[in-house]
Amino acid sequence: MIKKSVLVVVLFLLVGCHAKKSVIVTKKDDRYNSSKYKKNTGSSSSKPASTSVVVNDYIANYKEVAMNNMKNYGIPASIILAQGILESGAGRGTLAMTANNHFGIKCHNDWTGETVLKDDDAAQECFRKYNDPAESFKDHATFLTGRNRYASLFDLPKDDYEAWAKGLRLAGYATDPSYPEKLIAYIERYELYQYDSQVLGKKYVINKKKIETPVLAENQSQGDYEVQKGDTLFSIAKKFNLNLEDVKQKNNMIDNTLYVGQKLRLK
Repeated sequence: MIKKSVLVVVLFLLVGCHAKKSVIVTKKDDRYNSSKYKKNTGSSSSKPASTSVVVNDYIANYKEVAMNNMKNYGIPASIILAQGILESGAGRGTLAMTANNHFGIKCHNDWTGETVLKDDDAAQECFRKYNDPAESFKDHATFLTGRNRYASLFDLPKDDYEAWAKGLRLAGYATDPSYPEKLIAYIERYELYQYDSQVLGKKYVINKKKIETPVLAENQSQGDYEVQKGDTLFSIAKKFNLNLEDVKQKNNMIDNTLYVGQKLRLK
């Protein structure tokens, strides 16, 4: 009888220890799984993407649209992409985000679609609103092909992006005197001319040419500064005791890229 009692007690203790051990393992597994789940959710403090990443993502998203528009309308894909990057802040500008308007096209008298109001050259100007960014790209193409003042552009070689950039400015597309140089800078930095070559069936060669123009004197009376060799946007802002972001905003810049001879508005 005593032996049976001892045997029962021993079995009870063994079962109890095993159960306790199982509970401990389960708790460890729960902690591990919880930690893994939090890791997979990501962190809200992650760093924002760099400008080059943003621009490259924009190019990846719209290069096919640009090349199709080049085929259908005769506008170089490099020019289309460069204008989109510049006008929309690579898709992150207010008009692009709220109205899918990537080219800053205003309403004009012939527009019957949706609209949004935004301060520009004047307060609360009317801009076109689209259901999809691709509609904005198509409207940009029909805007250029449907107006006589841009007709001379289509006599230019389709792979001469410099002539197209300068021709847009001469035809009155933009009031910014540095508009052509800004387009050319984006085209050459991100090798956008490769998409022109693809449409034309040509082999493209990386253009290593840098824009070099004579260094002009500062014109501080008009609040302009001519970028000189060795200048950085930070050094210019510091030199004139200005906020870096204010300088970028005044000059419609989405990154810190400068080129010699560029004229910056400082006032």
